[in-house]
Amino acid sequence: MAKKRVIKRRRRRRLKWKNIIGLFLVLAVFAMLVTGGYIFYQAYTAAKGSYEELDRPGEKSELREEDVKIGEDPVSILLLGIEDYQTGGKNGRADSQVIITLNPDTEKMTMTTIPRDTRVNLVQPEEYAGYHKINATYTYGSITGYGANKLTVETAENLLDVPIDKYIAINFEGFRDIVDALDGVTIDIKEPFWEKNIYDDNNRIYFEEGPAHLDGEEALAFVRMRKRDVNNIYSREERQRQFIKSAIDEAISAGTIFKVDDISKILRKRIDTNLTPGEIYTLQRVYSSMDSSKIETIELEGSNQRVGGSYYFIPTEEGLRTTSQKIRQELDLPSESSN
Repeated sequence: MAKKRVIKRRRRRRLKWKNIIGLFLVLAVFAMLVTGGYIFYQAYTAAKGSYEELDRPGEKSELREEDVKIGEDPVSILLLGIEDYQTGGKNGRADSQVIITLNPDTEKMTMTTIPRDTRVNLVQPEEYAGYHKINATYTYGSITGYGANKLTVETAENLLDVPIDKYIAINFEGFRDIVDALDGVTIDIKEPFWEKNIYDDNNRIYFEEGPAHLDGEEALAFVRMRKRDVNNIYSREERQRQFIKSAIDEAISAGTIFKVDDISKILRKRIDTNLTPGEIYTLQRVYSSMDSSKIETIELEGSNQRVGGSYYFIPTEEGLRTTSQKIRQELDLPSESSN
């Protein structure tokens, strides 16, 4: 008989919401930069081991006329959740894609989720030219040598006509391990549902309505579920944004500084980013006092449709235009690019 793992209602905890940079701490990049020379050294070493540049001229998006200075200019960052557990860590898919903007002048942050099944038209690499789901771009970039992160970033840029300055990619094991290193996260579950646990013979994890403290495997199941009717009222995108916000309290807690060694090891093994250690430190320094009320969610309008035997998320033309304009506004760019 399959095991039932039930996530029960827990007493609601007050979230502190004091430090918005904790949104990135879900990826552990900033967790060790809160204080102390030893902590900074560990973070620097880990971030250096995770650094992977994009193969583009001057490391600048083609949609940018000038280089972006982290901490001085508005910046966009693409957060990628990579599903590679079924392929032994190779040629995975970008299961989650969230574009984040940070503006140092307005101290405002936005989050825009690109659904994994979004239909996109690829030009490169040539052998995969044509229409595909956006989550497959990571795979195609990897197996062709074009560059997994590069193709994913370029596809997001082309879809929304916005520059992507930086990216952070983390696989499922890294996600799970970081949540466990933070001793879990507390989330107020809005609707009951269940999801398979990929690390426990696909036995079900049952989520009950109400506040619950989730470990790494439970948190991964919480953000992954997408195939049941609950999606109509409690979408995967909403749960992912909810998780990112809920991770703040755990990531900036005083206890985090005593877990530097564990998190640093995860960073080196499980995360890729083109943020340099110096840029990570600057982000923490500039945005450490940003208020959570400055977070805005930008929705990409569209619908799920069947095309040629496969189901896709098809954004509307108006939805693409509106989303692009909102993101470009946050980046202090004209409403339309000149490209």
